[in-house]
Amino acid sequence: MRSAARGLLVALVVAAAPVLGASAARAQHDLKAAADTILGQLEAFRRGDYDAAYTFASESIRQLFDRESFERMVKTGYPEIARSAVATVDQATIAPNGRAYLIMKIRGANGGRIEAIYEMVWEDGRWKIAGVVSRPDDEVV
Repeated sequence: MRSAARGLLVALVVAAAPVLGASAARAQHDLKAAADTILGQLEAFRRGDYDAAYTFASESIRQLFDRESFERMVKTGYPEIARSAVATVDQATIAPNGRAYLIMKIRGANGGRIEAIYEMVWEDGRWKIAGVVSRPDDEVV
């Protein structure tokens, strides 16, 4: 009986392997898409296109800030993000709640370096930025 149960377990693991592999591949694809959202918003900020940048914000951010308030908040609270020179993804993960969290290393045009943690939510068929917190970062970017 034990060998039959073990055989069934092995069969289930073998059958599930392609699905698990697909899930891992999907997670990597999802994280790339989440990173592309952040990088797209940073590019819009660099161009000074706050209308485009605002489209990357989640509904919860859009409820807190109208377009003009959003621009003011980014420029005054996040100068390195408002005018980044370099941005790289340092870490990325999808949490059990389905949200993605990405740690970005950003160097601003002002020379300041920050580490920014982005919280991403899935809305309307794509990743949106639900929040960001940052801190100074001495690492070279």
